[in-house]
Amino acid sequence: MTSPVAVVTGASRGIGKQLCMDLAGAGYDVVVAARSSADSPSRLPGTIEETAELVRAHGRQAMVVPLDVRDEEAVAALAERVYGEWGQCDLLVNNAAIAVPGATLEQPTKRWRLAVDVNLNGPLYMMYYFCPRMASAGGGRVVNISSIAAVTPEFGRVSYTVTKRALEALTEAMASELVGRVAVNCIRLELAVWSEGFTSTLPGEDFSDFEDPVVMSDATLWLARQPLDYTGHILTVGELRERGLVRGVTRIGDREG
Repeated sequence: MTSPVAVVTGASRGIGKQLCMDLAGAGYDVVVAARSSADSPSRLPGTIEETAELVRAHGRQAMVVPLDVRDEEAVAALAERVYGEWGQCDLLVNNAAIAVPGATLEQPTKRWRLAVDVNLNGPLYMMYYFCPRMASAGGGRVVNISSIAAVTPEFGRVSYTVTKRALEALTEAMASELVGRVAVNCIRLELAVWSEGFTSTLPGEDFSDFEDPVVMSDATLWLARQPLDYTGHILTVGELRERGLVRGVTRIGDREG
């Protein structure tokens, strides 16, 4: 491959879908990975095939891979396929996540395990199978996606808060372990970012004030341009905005079309 390659999880809708489009626009060939596919659709809109078509519309290649990040063997197979077919991964974006709302002590413990498996073990598996190859090939970059929930606990969001805070700690620890070889950073969202899932689940609600997910593309592409020694940072969108590194607040209601 002569073009850089990005692997994006949770790529069927929302932030992941937007990232794939904008990475393609920046010249990346993109591995589009998520659970929702044409063969196994979700109740929510969006599939990896639909995202892949948007990548190809930018003139870039798209590799479509159904993926449940909880499945370690599937993640290992993904890494084998990416390196077997494309020979490289320059940017890994751990975007797949799940929020399990409700009082923790009133839910079955399998709901806790679901959040841990998706939000924490999934990113670990992705780094475990991709980062050694990235390091051997001369380096690469990992961007983990976190949330303000990591530092602002709320009722009914215990597992989300704990797993996102743990993801930030994992970012710092892996950055230390991979220093000089793979840069590992994290972006923490502060405002609610729109996804097709919101309008599908709550069709009567007004989400026009939600942030456009394009801001995450700005942040991710900025991190992708930084040297390998820029690592171990937990960056908020607000901080990046203050530094002029991402666009100002962009509401989804202002999007044309």
